[in-house]
Amino acid sequence: MKMKSRRNFLKLTALGTAAVITNPIIASTQQEVELTPIKSSTKPIVISTWNHGMEANEASWKILSKGGTALDAVEAGVRITESDPNNTSVGLGGLPDRDGIVTLDACIMDENNQCGAVAFLQDIENPISVARKVMEETQHVMLVGEGARQFAFEKGFKKTNLLTKKSKEQWEIWKEKSKYQPIINSENHDTIGLLAIDEKGNLSGACTTSGMAYKIHGRVGDSPIIGAGLFVDNEVGAACATGVGEAVIRIAGSAIVVELMRNGMTPNEACKEAVSRIIKKHKDLTNLQVGFIALNKNGESGAYSVFNGFNYAIRTKSKNKMIDSKYYRDR
Repeated sequence: MKMKSRRNFLKLTALGTAAVITNPIIASTQQEVELTPIKSSTKPIVISTWNHGMEANEASWKILSKGGTALDAVEAGVRITESDPNNTSVGLGGLPDRDGIVTLDACIMDENNQCGAVAFLQDIENPISVARKVMEETQHVMLVGEGARQFAFEKGFKKTNLLTKKSKEQWEIWKEKSKYQPIINSENHDTIGLLAIDEKGNLSGACTTSGMAYKIHGRVGDSPIIGAGLFVDNEVGAACATGVGEAVIRIAGSAIVVELMRNGMTPNEACKEAVSRIIKKHKDLTNLQVGFIALNKNGESGAYSVFNGFNYAIRTKSKNKMIDSKYYRDR
């Protein structure tokens, strides 16, 4: 459905969504939710997770402000974080798994529901760009492990030692004290997810991570999984997740957020409901930090997390700042 200057309506059938949402907004068997076209003065918009999102947004904004596509913008934005050796949760410098190996996950999705992903990827600094190659130059959505690595080399990506001196030293300290268990930390800024709307009103998203620190070798979280770590529907909006990936996967988190927005919720409301579903699925919330950000077709953004401390960066023509997410519980 293309957004036009005249009034546009998205018809919702309660019978078709009963299994997805229980929301007092949906009170009749069929209702219409008006989607007000986004104002041209509002576009473009970019939002991203955590403090490192400010620098990522800056790179995205350079593209968006010149009329570039949301797809180019989201890739360029998260590449900044991937290439930052001081960031220990994404790309180069990411903390390794328990065997001392850095493995990366990433996915990207455009306004046409085209998507690409890589998982358990080694020796490549910018997995998001490999994911885009998977999307644009193969008939597949996801490549993993050695297959993804060889594909990257074939496409001209250079082999890079991702384990920096800083991360290696932290890993060696962990081995002495950890009893060989992964670190699940409610303050672990383990992902960058970035969502954008361009001048044409098209949405795209990207998500990339080195995953849970000191995880079992071979573990993959939600970040490369379309519908869990990231989902984009150009008729409705986009969402991405951060935190403990296993919890996000269990509810198909980002897809749920988008469907909740389709059914009339604001981005804040949709993120809150997704977090509520995660809370209901887990008896013990100790260190179970999960956060969602969302951006709808109208240019409204929102976020919600299990615990306090989650924030996201937003950049528009009129603002460039961090926003503290609302949350369920104080730590």
